[in-house]
Amino acid sequence: QVQLVESGGGLVQAGDSLRLSCAASGRTFGSYHMAWFRQAPGKEREFVAAIHWSGSRTFYADSGKGRFTISRDNAKNTMYLQMNSLKPEDTAVYYCAAGNVYLTVIAGGYENWGQGTRVTVSS
Repeated sequence: QVQLVESGGGLVQAGDSLRLSCAASGRTFGSYHMAWFRQAPGKEREFVAAIHWSGSRTFYADSGKGRFTISRDNAKNTMYLQMNSLKPEDTAVYYCAAGNVYLTVIAGGYENWGQGTRVTVSS
């Protein structure tokens, strides 16, 4: 089990950048595959990006491909999502997730979740 806390969200303008962080308190952070999901009001939670436990492999949904970068620092028990060229369509609550299977793109495939951090992009 691992506890996750997201931070870094805020209100920005279209074209701006944000870096989200996910801090883990578990002693076995490096044993988990990680992912970012997001959920807009009235919509289902959707996959954004995933990263292998080693940090050596990543995968992105088409929505953020070329604009978002997922990374992790296992020594600091922290995962990041760098978001550039933000669009109003990126407005959502962003959630950090941890699980035992890499490239699980369904929310139900992850057992550990943070509380979410809100990102609002104005036009």
